[in-house]
Amino acid sequence: MIVRERPHGLALFFILRGSVLPSILPALAVNVLFAVLVTGVHGEFLDHKIEVTTAPFSLIGLALAIFLGFRNSAAYDRYWEGRKLWGEMVHACRSWARGVMTYPAPGEASAGPSRRQLVMTVAAMVHALRHQLRGSSARGDLARCLDEAAAARLAGKRNVPAALLQEAGQGLGQWVREGRLEPQLAATMENRLAELAGCAAGCERIASTPIPFAYTLLLHRTAYIYCFLLPFGLVDTLHGLTPLVVGLVAYTFFGLDALGDEIEDPFGTQLNHLPLDALCVTIETSLREALGETDLPPAPQPVRYVLT
Repeated sequence: MIVRERPHGLALFFILRGSVLPSILPALAVNVLFAVLVTGVHGEFLDHKIEVTTAPFSLIGLALAIFLGFRNSAAYDRYWEGRKLWGEMVHACRSWARGVMTYPAPGEASAGPSRRQLVMTVAAMVHALRHQLRGSSARGDLARCLDEAAAARLAGKRNVPAALLQEAGQGLGQWVREGRLEPQLAATMENRLAELAGCAAGCERIASTPIPFAYTLLLHRTAYIYCFLLPFGLVDTLHGLTPLVVGLVAYTFFGLDALGDEIEDPFGTQLNHLPLDALCVTIETSLREALGETDLPPAPQPVRYVLT
């Protein structure tokens, strides 16, 4: 996620960090060079003048802009839902830690899980979900939050976050059987685990059900064909300004297309994706503070305006 002050004035035109321009620059450059070539030959191809009026470009451009807007709106809905799910996860984790540290009887049962074990199980679950969404290994974070034995035991699980929530639920049930926790309070704490399970399932749904590929491909192709045919409709009226206008239109359409592709899956590591690393560190810090620990992870800071 890009974290920086909003630029003003001329600074708007010189910012590349966080812009989609680097990703679309090759296609944009080819499109502008093609417009320069069409302008240089005055729209002629093999001694034949290609005459195209601006009317079809106006109709197609309007329809393309509307459909690109719809597609980006759908992509942003996915991004916004992922953002809300992780916000709810922060709340549920803090509520879980507060319940673990407040509700049970003060005495520690030798046979049952400790308070720290149940709190850090949820911290490990959050890290495991981040790694699952990004397709990376959670072994290091699991070993840090729990221990090497737990990390090795969970290595063979297909859904590690669900397994960790199950372990937390089993520990809660053991507390009830040992008489350390009233059943009514256990039901309240179980609701926190249910919230976490719901958030994890929502993130999995977003990650596994992208916007239909055929819809994205149709818009992608139409945008590129439109921008490469546009010089033939403008060269007779704009003459030397044709490459400039074509470049501006192509930047808008290519940029919207690329931005929709980027935010469609909000859990990746690109510049405009959600800062899952920072969110996980924030959650882990809150849970460790609830345990009374003082050796906390450093606060997440953006690097070159990027918070991962």
